[in-house]
Amino acid sequence: MYLDWNDYRRQLKAGVGEIGRLSPDTVRGYVGLSSAGQKKDVLGAKTRELIAIAVAVTLRCDGCITSHVDAAIGLGATEDEIAEALGVAVALNAGAALVYSTRVMDAYRNHQAT
Repeated sequence: MYLDWNDYRRQLKAGVGEIGRLSPDTVRGYVGLSSAGQKKDVLGAKTRELIAIAVAVTLRCDGCITSHVDAAIGLGATEDEIAEALGVAVALNAGAALVYSTRVMDAYRNHQAT
């Protein structure tokens, strides 16, 4: 096991609480932004959490991973659903690397032209 994810989630909650005491507007703004997508509820909470897991992986955010895995499980997400969301993250990361590789080659060619 890499981390004790439950303990990490508790530590993270305490740390965010401390930031909230020091900078309440920052946390209040984050909460407002986080909940904005829930207003219409077109996708449903579980689907939003599965998307959040995929994004958390692409951003390499352990705090996001533990929070959104916990929420997804609480909403009934299965191991297979989470694995499928991870497959999307892996595919996009590979795709993004390929797309950005074309930018590197463009920069190289641009440099050679000068």
